[in-house]
Amino acid sequence: LTAADLPGRTTFGLEFCDQPVLAADVVRFAGEPVAIVAAESLEQARQAAAAVVVEYESLPVVADMEQALRPDAPRVHDFGNVLRHVHIASGDLDAATADVWVEAYFETAMQDQAALGPEGGLVVPAPDGGVEVFAVSQWLHVDQQQIAPCLGLPVEKVRLTLAGVGGAFGSREDIHMQIHAALLALRTGRPVKMAYGREESFHGHVHRHPSRTWIRYGATRDGRLVAADVRLLLDGGAYSSSSPAVLVNASTFAAGPYEVPNVRIEGTVVYTNNPPCGAMRGFGAPQVCFAYEGAMDALAAKLEIDPVALRLRNALGPGSVLPTGQVVGGSAPVRELIERCAAIPLPDEEPAGGRDPIEYPG
Repeated sequence: LTAADLPGRTTFGLEFCDQPVLAADVVRFAGEPVAIVAAESLEQARQAAAAVVVEYESLPVVADMEQALRPDAPRVHDFGNVLRHVHIASGDLDAATADVWVEAYFETAMQDQAALGPEGGLVVPAPDGGVEVFAVSQWLHVDQQQIAPCLGLPVEKVRLTLAGVGGAFGSREDIHMQIHAALLALRTGRPVKMAYGREESFHGHVHRHPSRTWIRYGATRDGRLVAADVRLLLDGGAYSSSSPAVLVNASTFAAGPYEVPNVRIEGTVVYTNNPPCGAMRGFGAPQVCFAYEGAMDALAAKLEIDPVALRLRNALGPGSVLPTGQVVGGSAPVRELIERCAAIPLPDEEPAGGRDPIEYPG
């Protein structure tokens, strides 16, 4: 089957339906599905897939997230390369005065969840013209809302049963093999099983967003934070997945778990021709955590203040106001957490030759 055989909506997606079930005229990343085959055996299926010939015309590639922002950059989608921009401001950053300023830049790379169980499932055509889908997933109802329109079926005719999660870490919030196997099952009238190998899994699910963060912290001589100015850029890859929500999460936490009266945060996620990125544990928070904690260490060094003491001096607590204006209610044991972590004894120095690997934790 190819895009010409699709019976319903041709695209799917968690927040925006911008990802084709099967690529029609444009392939936007290496690994994007173009055709699907079903066969009596795995070996026949592999031979059939190998016999599919696709003629490609090379198009300009957007491989870098900063390149995607340039006015002369090729457009990954007709509507442009910026998927979402978030602006958060509190206080008056331009009027903020500080005794000491630090500026820093941080990058994080794409990361794969690499769950032990790859994606897979079984789809059985039902007597009422619908399908029974048994697949690994994190979000059955959201899967159903995306699958049914692409099959041209009402949602009640697409029945899903969780076949385990398989170790997902976020990646199985998105559709993987469900629509493809269902299309083949409806066309053949027979049950279809589809399972990814490891290489297919790397291509076939979303990853953690690569990030670039420019951060500027201002503080008084005694270590009180006065200002935080953060610019954050995320690479969303070829399709949106949950990128808009990941950006909001990252931007909301970009000033750290610290009291800062004057804050400006500019967060942007862009489309590129890289593999799509989406949910992975932390959902945007790990990227900015790397940046603001690195900046806090740089600030502690410049002020000649113990890094733990600097964090304790500025830790959020109940009643603190976040840059978004939200008041922290209930429990907020940031200070207690820092103190308990600092109290943990450091491990003994490694022997010169290293330890026997069997002695390492885990």
